[in-house]
Amino acid sequence: MRIIGYIGIFAAVTCLIVTADVTYAAVGCELNDPDRDIKRAFPDATGYKTDFLTIKEMGGAPLKEELETKLGDKFDEVYETVDVPYAYYSVLKGTNVIGRMHGVNQKGKYGGMQLIISTGLDGRIVHFYYQKISSPEAKKFRADNFTKQFIGLSLEDFMNSAVPDGKIGKIKDPTEKSAEDFKSTIRGLKKNVLMLDQFVNKAKKNI
Repeated sequence: MRIIGYIGIFAAVTCLIVTADVTYAAVGCELNDPDRDIKRAFPDATGYKTDFLTIKEMGGAPLKEELETKLGDKFDEVYETVDVPYAYYSVLKGTNVIGRMHGVNQKGKYGGMQLIISTGLDGRIVHFYYQKISSPEAKKFRADNFTKQFIGLSLEDFMNSAVPDGKIGKIKDPTEKSAEDFKSTIRGLKKNVLMLDQFVNKAKKNI
């Protein structure tokens, strides 16, 4: 399904709300306010197109297995099922696509996180923020000196995240007692760029 939006027209949508004690729902993560959020990441944007894609329609079980292998972790059986819709916002300047915004839900120690990234046409991150995070040290995670370390990173960097002196390995946990949420952030962001590569970039190459 595709939705065409224009900057300046309010469009309120919601994301999955997850708490540590509440059962997860199979709902994808969308921007709370696409007009505002897209303009913040792409000041030159004049509009956007929204596509909702699922693992089921993009490749089914084989794609799920491929993604899990590359992620190095199994998908959660409740909030990461094959029929969860993922929202991809193609950011426009006139009729030209200048970038994309997309997010994922990620389970954290204190509840669900919503990790939103903006990427250029080359797939590199140009902006990252937490749309939701329940950690008691959330301010440290949201701080610019932490989130800006992810700017410029690509899928290749995340695939080499286990290398100690790699770009991901050099990013340190900004907190004192939230190591689990730091690891979850890295996992969620890796999943996010993996999904972009599979859902958008490879799909376009096959056209």
